[in-house]
Order: sequence, then C-alpha cells, then structure tokens
Amino acid sequence: MTDFRTVPVGELSLRVAVEGKGPLVLMVHGFPESWFSWRHQLGPIAAAGFTAAAIDVRGYGGSDKPYPVEAYAMERMVGDVAGAIDALSPGGAPAVLIGHDWGAPIVWNSALTRPDRVRAVAGLSVPYLGVAARPFNEVYEAVFTKRGKFFYQHYFQAEGVAEAEMEADVRGALRKFYYAISGDAPDGTWPTDKVVGDSLLHRLPDPAPFPAWLTAADLDYFVGEFEGSGFRGPINRYRNHERDFAWLNGFQGRTIDQPSLFIGGERDLVLSMLGRGDLVAMMKTQLTDLRGADILPGCGHWTQQERTAQVNDRLIPWLKSL
Repeated sequence: MTDFRTVPVGELSLRVAVEGKGPLVLMVHGFPESWFSWRHQLGPIAAAGFTAAAIDVRGYGGSDKPYPVEAYAMERMVGDVAGAIDALSPGGAPAVLIGHDWGAPIVWNSALTRPDRVRAVAGLSVPYLGVAARPFNEVYEAVFTKRGKFFYQHYFQAEGVAEAEMEADVRGALRKFYYAISGDAPDGTWPTDKVVGDSLLHRLPDPAPFPAWLTAADLDYFVGEFEGSGFRGPINRYRNHERDFAWLNGFQGRTIDQPSLFIGGERDLVLSMLGRGDLVAMMKTQLTDLRGADILPGCGHWTQQERTAQVNDRLIPWLKSL
C-alpha cells in the first residue's frame, strides 16, 4: 500500500510516495514525469527490506511549485533531496539515492556535494562524467544552435514558449514525447534534421497504439498531473545551466566515492546526442566505487518503465549488497 506524505524540506514541501520499512531508498524522477515513474520499483524495493520513497520534484504534481527560474537551480534541488532524507530516513541515517533523467544529475550531485547524507547512489539514463569544465548551454550552443540545428534545451530557454506548446494538448504532447525517445520508436522518429526555430513536438508522430509499457491508465495519471501543475516548473530546470555551473565549479576535482550503479538504454538518445565515447571508462574516473554499469539492449530513454524487470533485477541485488 502506497502512503502519500507531504514533507517539509526547508523552503518548501514535497509530496512523497512511500512503501515499506527499513533503510531509506529515495527515488528522483526526471522530465516530464512524476513519483509515478517509479511505480514498478516501490513495491519490490520495499519487499527487499527498505523504506522505498519516490518524490515529486519541486514544480511537479503534489509538490510546491515556486515561480522564479532560479528556484529550480541544482543547488536548490540537492537541498530538497537532503531535506527529504532528513524527514524520511529512520534515525536520520544517510540514504541510498536512485535517479532517472534529470533525477540522475540531481542524485549524482547530491552524492558529490552532500556525502554526509548519501550512502550510495544509482543513476538511470544519464551517466556521471564529473564536474563540467563549462556550462552545458555553451556545449549545446556550439554543437547544435550555432550550426542551425534544433536542440530541445535551447528551445526551452525562452520562458513560456515550450510551456504553451505542451499545455495546449497535454495528452498529445506526452504521447508524442514519450514515444519519440522510447526504445519502441524506429530510428529517425526523433528528427535529426530539425532546425533552430522548429518546436519541440514538430514532426513527432502520435503512435497508435502506444507501446505496452505505458498503459492507458498510466498515461491518464501523468496527464492529470500535468494538467494540474503545468510545465513551467519542470522546464525551469533547464534554465539554470549558468547557475549550476557556478555552484558546482566549487567542487572541481572531487569524486563520488560512495557505492554507485549505472543503468542505461542502448537506444536512449541521451547516450548518443553529443557523440560521447566509452561512457563506462569515463564514469570510472569519477565514480571510484562503481559496482555495475549496464546498457540494456533495445531500451530507450524511459529506463525503469520500459525495462522494469531488468532494472529491478539490477537494483535489488545492488541495494542488498550495500
């Protein structure tokens, strides 16, 4: 049985879905998602002897939704995670963190900057490659925008534009976006020839039927959440690259030394969009106790939803080994 709690984490409150008892495992979702993205992990992790908890990140669902862009800086997100640990962890003990998509950088950076509160960390989809040498917006501007190529994070920078596109038809927007970067979408479903000035959903198909990993009832839940919350908070996360760089630059040279795990998807565009090389080798230089790094065949971006059994088969033994 899932217990929903509203917990104060400092400057605001978060909604948290909780199951089980034992050491805390805190899960952090990405864009555009919800605590519900972990619906297939909460029960198994609780059954393995843990307090399994999944937050709505600030700006989403039942959590508070501050308006300013700067309210969604990484430093604030890490503060939320630390506050949730303080509120939920039995005896105040450090927690295990698991994050997907934007949740992965949030948990990686929580482990990096708050090692006192994090005893182990796992990232899904987005690997950890260390403290960046320059803000990410400078990277994508050079690789994409200055060459006239569309990049979604550049499109997200103008306040209100992407929000209006997504909110005009929440169901259609989520269906198209979820499908286009899933493992079920044929190569080329996300058009690589989009140009600056195109919109996020331009030329993305609406699949019929939708792949089985997301049922009609599942989609209904996500749609209801975003019809209630809107997309400003979620998209504000992408508008903080300069702030995030300025804060994290103070941690240059530090590694993540807690036990760690990475799970990615073979067909996840995150792993190919910037032409990275041997990700596992690069991660090992920054994650000094990396205990597993798997790329799941055929899996797209929505790792724990698309490949529930395979993800749980990796997470549970890792958790029990800590």
